[in-house]
Amino acid sequence: MDVPRAGTGRTTGAGTGRTAGTGREPGTSASRRTFLAGTAGGAAGAAGLLGATPAVAATAGTAAAAPAAAPAAPRHVAVLGGGVAGLTAAHELAERGYRVTVYERRALGGKARSMDVPGSARGARRALPAEHGFRFVPGIYHNLPDTLRRIPFPGNAHGVWDNLVAPKEMMFARAGGREDLRGPIPWPGHSGAPLTLDEIRRAIEGFLQTLVRLPPHESAYFVDRALVFLTSCDERRDQVWEYTPWWDFVRAERMSTEYRRILAVGITRNIVATKAEEASTRTVGTLGEAFVYNALGRGADGPPDRILNLPTNEAWIDPWEAHLRSLGVEFRIGWTVREVRYGDGRVSGVAVEGPGGERVTVTADHYVSALPVEHARRTWGPALRAADPMLGRCDKLVTDWMTGIQFYLTERAPMVHGHVNCIDSPWSLTAIQQAEHWPARDFAADYGDGTAVDCLSVDISEWDRPGILYGKTAKQCTRDEVAREVWAQLKASLNDSGRTVLRDGTLHSWFLDPGVGGLGTPEPTNEDQLLIHPVGTFHHRPSAGTRIPNFFLSGDYVAVDIDLATMEGANASARAAVNALLDQDGSPAARCTVRPMYRAPEIEVLRRHDRWRHRIGLRNVFDLG
Repeated sequence: MDVPRAGTGRTTGAGTGRTAGTGREPGTSASRRTFLAGTAGGAAGAAGLLGATPAVAATAGTAAAAPAAAPAAPRHVAVLGGGVAGLTAAHELAERGYRVTVYERRALGGKARSMDVPGSARGARRALPAEHGFRFVPGIYHNLPDTLRRIPFPGNAHGVWDNLVAPKEMMFARAGGREDLRGPIPWPGHSGAPLTLDEIRRAIEGFLQTLVRLPPHESAYFVDRALVFLTSCDERRDQVWEYTPWWDFVRAERMSTEYRRILAVGITRNIVATKAEEASTRTVGTLGEAFVYNALGRGADGPPDRILNLPTNEAWIDPWEAHLRSLGVEFRIGWTVREVRYGDGRVSGVAVEGPGGERVTVTADHYVSALPVEHARRTWGPALRAADPMLGRCDKLVTDWMTGIQFYLTERAPMVHGHVNCIDSPWSLTAIQQAEHWPARDFAADYGDGTAVDCLSVDISEWDRPGILYGKTAKQCTRDEVAREVWAQLKASLNDSGRTVLRDGTLHSWFLDPGVGGLGTPEPTNEDQLLIHPVGTFHHRPSAGTRIPNFFLSGDYVAVDIDLATMEGANASARAAVNALLDQDGSPAARCTVRPMYRAPEIEVLRRHDRWRHRIGLRNVFDLG
């Protein structure tokens, strides 16, 4: 009998109550759920620390009378990594009756987690909240929001999803005395924050300054390039635009400085976190297309810009962990995966190292590798790689640095009520002032020593370009120098047009992601790098299923419909990995819904026409060269 998912009252279909492609109501059989509820505690205890599949002990004198229809033990899955990909895989598997153990070397949530600033709490307050980088959940996401809806949160009808809030405006901050470009984010119900006459004047001046400096023929050309990509068929995107740098696609070299800064560099470095000279047009164009549709309200889960209304762990990760534990998921925190071992045509075990340095081998029926690619590929030995050459191609995937720093302020800065993009900053800074978006918290009363009233969270996207204060790259600076340089670049972008937004006297303290080490030395390190998308690398990304029957891949590097390293990609890849595992097991359980990116029906006829043109060697009909 099919029933709704335990504890959620929801079905797997995204807004439909059905699972795509199955034609049946999702759920878990009542008999299997009853069995799990009755045996989880005893079976887990008998399995020991590493959760080996328990054996049923025979009772003396009762072998002949053993029940013929005793329920089979649930299949055991070892999930390697506790970030968004690993927790999603654990969630989907546990709901389908699998016994799941998650191995995580550091902390649940991975790059998405928030963390405490050590030693910052005073009295009964919490520690100051910090993070690898601010969380951003745009309306182009569909798979991740579906998961958020299925994580219970007290007082929320739609679980953690109800903790998403939408900033109503954003800003491109210009340096060198240029007025900033500040504007509302289009979405029904967004009236925008009240504006003063001075803010209106500055917005108009910023728009006109950009309009004057951006020649009309360049604007028209960029629109033409957007139409070329929008109407390009999948074959042209995969075979041509994947191998064309965005810089070349938009002809940036021939254009004005303003065109290059906003439309070439600004889009790629600050949003996609990669260099325009290297970034695949397929990646940049796919993201841009999705955001245009989102802004138009087409195929969107919500507004183009959404953030959490609390620090990430409070709003999402901690409730997720609690829910997964209620489903029977076990966690081994502090355990580092060292090697995925291969033998007899399958993964035979995984070597892990414990918090005290002890080395053991984990065994399970199936294994889902949910580590970031730069960590995962270190665990794949020659035998495993030989069994599936796709794994070896992952060595060609490229990662770069994008890391956060937080500044705690004793006075709230008069900034835009949303994200600010410092498009003229050498280190490609983006930022958001957070406390106003956390209405359930009084920042000073709830965090730190009571004197910090806000957290300005900043992402540093460029680590290899000299700054304005020391003339050094971020990697060449010490941690203190990085903080001072970022602060100086923020002030250069925000304090340059006659108004003081950031004042040195209001800076309480700062915190730089601890995953970055060795700064200012010849060998800086970063434990939390970001997959980037140079031309051609999409075709090196693996599928979730492998040629190894009990080994599956989950992570933002796995090939899924959203062509970008994102939480959405991590979530979608985990769903694909679980589906591949269910197929391998021959499981009758409903498959995970994996929602593709939105495609406008009225554009499809133009894409079909372009497919014909591409196959006979013609350019896209809008391509003027």
